[in-house]
Amino acid sequence: MITDRPVPAPGAPGTAATPDLLLTEGALGPRRLLAPTGPGLRWAADLAGRPDAVVRRARELPAELARIALDRSVSAPGPRDRRFTDEAWHTDPVLRRILQTYLATGDTVRGLLADADLGWRDRTRLELAVDNLVAALAPSNNPVLNPASRKALIDSRGASVVRGLRNLVTDLAASPRVPTTVRPDAFKVGVDLAVTPGAVVLRTEAFELIQYSPRTPRVRTRPLLVVPPVINKYYVADLAPGRSLVEYLVQGGQQVFMISWRNPDARHGDWGTDVYGQAILDALDAALSVTGADTGTVLGFCSGGTLQSMALAALQHRGELGDKVAGFALAVCVLDQARAGVAGAFLDDTTADAATAVSGRRGYLDGRALAEVFAWLRPNDLIWHYWVHNYLQGKDPAPFDILFWNADTTRMTAALHRDLLDLGLRNALVRPGEAHMLGAPVDLSAITTDGYVVAGVADHISPWQACYRSAQLFGGRMRFVLSSSGHIAAMVNPPSNPKASYQVSDDLYEEPAAWQRATPSTRGSWWPDYLAWLSERSGPDRDAPDALGGAGLTLLDPAPGLYVLDR
Repeated sequence: MITDRPVPAPGAPGTAATPDLLLTEGALGPRRLLAPTGPGLRWAADLAGRPDAVVRRARELPAELARIALDRSVSAPGPRDRRFTDEAWHTDPVLRRILQTYLATGDTVRGLLADADLGWRDRTRLELAVDNLVAALAPSNNPVLNPASRKALIDSRGASVVRGLRNLVTDLAASPRVPTTVRPDAFKVGVDLAVTPGAVVLRTEAFELIQYSPRTPRVRTRPLLVVPPVINKYYVADLAPGRSLVEYLVQGGQQVFMISWRNPDARHGDWGTDVYGQAILDALDAALSVTGADTGTVLGFCSGGTLQSMALAALQHRGELGDKVAGFALAVCVLDQARAGVAGAFLDDTTADAATAVSGRRGYLDGRALAEVFAWLRPNDLIWHYWVHNYLQGKDPAPFDILFWNADTTRMTAALHRDLLDLGLRNALVRPGEAHMLGAPVDLSAITTDGYVVAGVADHISPWQACYRSAQLFGGRMRFVLSSSGHIAAMVNPPSNPKASYQVSDDLYEEPAAWQRATPSTRGSWWPDYLAWLSERSGPDRDAPDALGGAGLTLLDPAPGLYVLDR
């Protein structure tokens, strides 16, 4: 028997969440994720009424344990399970039996959950809790059993224990109180990351606008404005050289502008969706003024894409969209929250009220709390892998730019937290006029501008199926790309990545699963496809500008600016 849980199959919904889950549990803490009392009681009550299923599982487990004891079991971890790659787990008779007992017990618990007749909400919450429990009980987490831990102890003559305890105490001393995934000094923003040349040409209370220096003799006429998430910092689009989407687009002849959001504090607690929507429109106007272009294009990431979509709807309502925007793109952005993974199972009026009350008292939602919830959504990758590496082996985590960006958290204003939760709770963006931006009703179906939507097949924050349904909300010609990898790696997917692949189609009439089956896979990165799509909507070539700024905007600071450095 091959056991590959708790890793979901590519493309399966699994325990995917949406940003709304981060916004609720980030305020309330992850305890509700890991210990859903009500669903647990209903599970027990349902099983009490199904004695046949319980008896069957009770027979199967002892039978498998007997085979394990006699060394006749074929149970083994799946090929993607990195926890048991050490040969000792398979060659040592004691460790092999311990591992097989763990796998059999985990399968039994999951089987009992599968046997129960539970509602979608209860089942989804329990699946997450069970996966976390089973992951926590893995024998690889035990310092006595883990062969890598014993080897580190011997090789270091006990120093690994001292280093591991030091790492543990350091992590427990401050939020988010989960294992460190990357050292805080592994990279420096402006030195190792966010190094694409440019300058801040506009600074407001809410954002800085960065204009990037052209890298080609001729550039496209129309500028691209990038709208980053409001939960993390902008340089997810400008990581290390060779892995920077901004660098790639500039090298492709695009005139790129970037919003760098201010890291808000309690003083800015009343900044809601209108403040951020107006900021996007102000940044777009500035980019058009600097370049002298008639229209531009926009690219929104995650929560930034949500705000961008609402701002475009406001322009459409005013009759100005066609005059300002020639095309838009969204990356890992969920606008249709219907049954969108774990978030839909946890989000209700009571939860939303409790979460907004917490952020309302502070004036903001702390990004470190979001990081803790994010980690517990992927316990094997972001908790227990580093538990073994940092604590049991006493090592420092390897430098990784994506994890450094993920740990470089920001705060979210209380008003924006409230507004985004309200949008998700009512699934307001799917119904014309249900939501408003800057006094205008939001009707995504009225946006007939061409659109490009990217999702990640293994995304556990923004499920690709929800991103696909979100693309169907718009009224124009849409192109949907399903990239390999998860939430961040789907975006940070340069052409140099040998493992990259994607599916792409302009036909979005099928349901998500049917679309995935019918659409062929293409090897390589989606970045060239996006650049080609973007170039078709970026106007004719012109000579690259001799200097940055203009139209009354002067150079304030070199990129990456000041706001991104604020902690």
